[in-house]
This record gives sequence, C-alpha cells and structure tokens, in this order.
Amino acid sequence: MEEKYMKMAYQEALKAAEEDEVPIGCVIERDGKVLSKAHNRKEEKQNAVRHAEIEAIEKAVKKLGTWHMEDCELYVTLEPCLMCAGAIVNSRITKVYYATRDPKGGAFKSVIDLDELKGINHHPDWEEGLMREECSKLLKDYFRKKR
Repeated sequence: MEEKYMKMAYQEALKAAEEDEVPIGCVIERDGKVLSKAHNRKEEKQNAVRHAEIEAIEKAVKKLGTWHMEDCELYVTLEPCLMCAGAIVNSRITKVYYATRDPKGGAFKSVIDLDELKGINHHPDWEEGLMREECSKLLKDYFRKKR
C-alpha cells in the first residue's frame, strides 16, 4: 500500500522537473484516502518555503479544516529538510516515508537526527528507502542537466 502513495509522490516530482523545479513530490494520506499531492514550487512562487511538503501540508489542512494531522502519513521523494521537518512535527503527522536521504540538508537522519532532538512535543515515526533508486536517479539526472 505504501508504494502506491510513493508512486504518486514520484509523479508529483516528475511534474516539478517538467516545470524546472527541483524534482521533489509529496503525498499526504489518511485512512487510505489521499488528502493532498504537491511538488516543489520555489521557482514559480519565488519563495524559499514553497517545498513539496509545505505545499502538501497546506492543501491537507484546508481539506481537513484543522492543523491537527494525527493519523496522517506523508510520503516524500527526498528526506525532509529542517524547515519541513518542523512543519511535520508541528502538524502532528504520524508517519513519514521518504525515498532517499539528503546528505546536504536532511533532518530525519542525514544532517540532523530528528529522533535525537529532545524537548520537542512530537516525534513522527519514519521510514526511508521506498522507491529509493527511482527518486535518487530523478534528482541526479535533474542536477546533471543543470550543471
């Protein structure tokens, strides 16, 4: 079941690449229903906070009518950064699935280990590696073209 949602996130990442955005996609689901799908929109919006996770959280909040996102799961093609990890924690998202690590900015394990941050009021469960190869290749191909 999890792969179904990561495939949707991957499709969002492909949309981002087509729009010359960093190809990261995100899906939020609850009880087997997709609440939101989104991809990076930093370039389009000329706004540094328009990451896929933020876009997806905002859409899901509108749909739910509350910022409390307990029992929601987030699927994203790249390990969330510190900003997105903060939004995930503050939204009370229950579980995060990410495809591949971000060695330059990942806040779930790579650069910062979210589990080691004491004093925050919510620690989502997380799992990495779902569709790692496909998502990693998409990012590498995008940045290869940029150079």
